[in-house]
Amino acid sequence: MKRSTKTTTAPSVAVMNRVLNRLGRRYEIDRFVKRNGSSPFRILIGCVLSLRTKDEVSYPATDRLFSRAATPREMLRLRTSTVSRLIYPVGFYNRKAEQIREISRRLLDEWDGEVPADLDELLTLPGVGRKTANLVVTLGFGKPGICVDTHVHRITNRLDWLETRHPDETEQVLRSILPRRHWITINETLVRHGQQTCKPISPICTQCPIQKDCPRKAVHQSR
Repeated sequence: MKRSTKTTTAPSVAVMNRVLNRLGRRYEIDRFVKRNGSSPFRILIGCVLSLRTKDEVSYPATDRLFSRAATPREMLRLRTSTVSRLIYPVGFYNRKAEQIREISRRLLDEWDGEVPADLDELLTLPGVGRKTANLVVTLGFGKPGICVDTHVHRITNRLDWLETRHPDETEQVLRSILPRRHWITINETLVRHGQQTCKPISPICTQCPIQKDCPRKAVHQSR
């Protein structure tokens, strides 16, 4: 039997606008693009490197790699061991090195070296999930999409905008309720909020600019 996604009463557009506008004024947005540029290939590889890796590790790794190879063709000229060395110590660096070379090969064989702007096509690439694919589509091509990671999933549930168990479900619900003007920016906005204030355990609610709009659903305090 297929499990259905539970949803709460959808928040008003006014509430969502107020929350996201306040958070947008508080945190630096577009940091990923400012650091990596708007090249779809660099955004794609940068996203792969950032998975399960902190920004302070993945950003320099991306810089080192792209100082040696900035295109799929140049990437394939590097040995897998060289890619591994350049991206170390990102998480799963050996596996990611193999994925990066396979992504580069697929781009050359199937898309003439260009990154596809289609979400479904991006999802066929090794190591690319919905989070990475949506970031490439939105940041690399400026197309509408909603990137949902653990921060977006946790915070939107905590705000009681929805009730979902998995980020993919959260993305689908947000597509039906979130004003499109926030689609591209919601990820980075809530990532910054989740890292600095609305943490998984013991969120700093006293410093939160949206506490009046937050019921703190399923908030867990450390003991």
